[in-house]
Amino acid sequence: MANEEFARAKLFELKPGGKGEPGKHSVSVQFNPETLKVSYSNQVLPPEKEGNKEQRGTDGLQFIGKGTTKLSVQLWFDITALPQKADAGSPGAGAQTPDAKAPTDVRELTQKVVFFITPQKSEDRPDKLVLPGIRFLWGSFKFDGVVDSMEESLEFFSSDGRPLRASISMNLTQQEIGTLRDEKFKSKAGGSGNQQTPGQAPMAQAAAGQTVQSMAANRGLGGNWQDIAAANQIENPRLLQPGRFIDMNPPASKRGLKF
Repeated sequence: MANEEFARAKLFELKPGGKGEPGKHSVSVQFNPETLKVSYSNQVLPPEKEGNKEQRGTDGLQFIGKGTTKLSVQLWFDITALPQKADAGSPGAGAQTPDAKAPTDVRELTQKVVFFITPQKSEDRPDKLVLPGIRFLWGSFKFDGVVDSMEESLEFFSSDGRPLRASISMNLTQQEIGTLRDEKFKSKAGGSGNQQTPGQAPMAQAAAGQTVQSMAANRGLGGNWQDIAAANQIENPRLLQPGRFIDMNPPASKRGLKF
């Protein structure tokens, strides 16, 4: 069974003006987020008193401002999970060595995301600083707005003190309440045929350092880890590529496969 290509979430800079045109800066995430949290809010005034009586219920609430929609997302970056280049001069087939151009500090990757919270000079008024617009796009989910806040956590260090793994928590805001679906994906979502609806198969995404055994045990499937590894054609269940999607409940016809 060939490994499927999964869509990667992306961040795009938006040009000023609110037309949704992409700018020059963009980032493809290294690992897709596990969850997206969307929250909605309106600006309202509490009920006013009429004489000695206080209005009760929702009738007394007064809408005073445009609503907002917020998106919270966490992104992970790990330079130890980046592809290695083949070393033709080393003994043994398939020997791998670090790529000379590969980053040695995870902040070389995260700085591309920090860009979206860094004020930039306005094209119309160079003396004015503005936040860059941002578009988060993942499959049929689209969110345009600006970054309210961002938190970077450095999780793993080399022996000489270089951070190798990091997570970034981002909070995005847009000044409206409405649908978040990208129109160009609607026709695909309603298609017919034998394509499997996303979410039907219990796919799990491997995090850095996880094994098939640990992923199976976390889901109460510890006794089936060998079937899971075989059905997903995983040669080394103790060495998983971070971000890989794994079918944790393969059909019986694929269990016990030999490869």
